[in-house]
Amino acid sequence: MLHSSQSAPVVDGKVMEFVIFAIESAARKLGIPAPTLYNRLEKLNLIRQYLISGYDMLHTQSREYIADTLVETLENWEAYYKEKGESV
Repeated sequence: MLHSSQSAPVVDGKVMEFVIFAIESAARKLGIPAPTLYNRLEKLNLIRQYLISGYDMLHTQSREYIADTLVETLENWEAYYKEKGESV
């Protein structure tokens, strides 16, 4: 899944395809463009912390489950940081 390099881990092709699939599926569910969702996820580091780190479990689930849990996680994290008064 993740391969070490000198500066930062490199994500292999299967994982990257999954990340793209997950973002597109969740964006479709929310009715927003995928780049908009990508930016929201990236601000919270959810691409690495949720999608990449959870790849082993998530990639075996349905499109609907992946989209639902990604949207739920994003909304929970955004609400948490909003409560703390931090901008996201």
